Amino acid sequence: MNASDDTATSDALLASILTQLNDDKAEDIVQIDLRGKTAIGDYMVVCTGRSTRQVSSIAEKLAQMVKDDYGRTPKVEGKDTGDWVLIDTGDVIVHVFRPEVREFYQLEKMWMTTEAPAVMPH
Repeated sequence: MNASDDTATSDALLASILTQLNDDKAEDIVQIDLRGKTAIGDYMVVCTGRSTRQVSSIAEKLAQMVKDDYGRTPKVEGKDTGDWVLIDTGDVIVHVFRPEVREFYQLEKMWMTTEAPAVMPH
């Protein structure tokens, strides 16, 4: 598999994830291209669920879809509390928040900056 195959796979996975989130009524879905910024993944998706129950449900359905459709078992953290659930599929990292928790952490603002990171003098 070459780099263009990897990109096609991560793009297809991203499209499936966005469709699943829309189907499950996730709100304020933001996708962030991480390629060239970090090695943790190709994309990050941040979205909101209206309640702890919906946040957990969105995460559970998403993890199952990735397993069924892509043969990957994503790492899921935070599903039991339902305030902030992280689903790491490898290529795409998904954060599902309750509204208040998302507002508090403002995670997407940190990753959406277009400026180069500051270099500290020696």
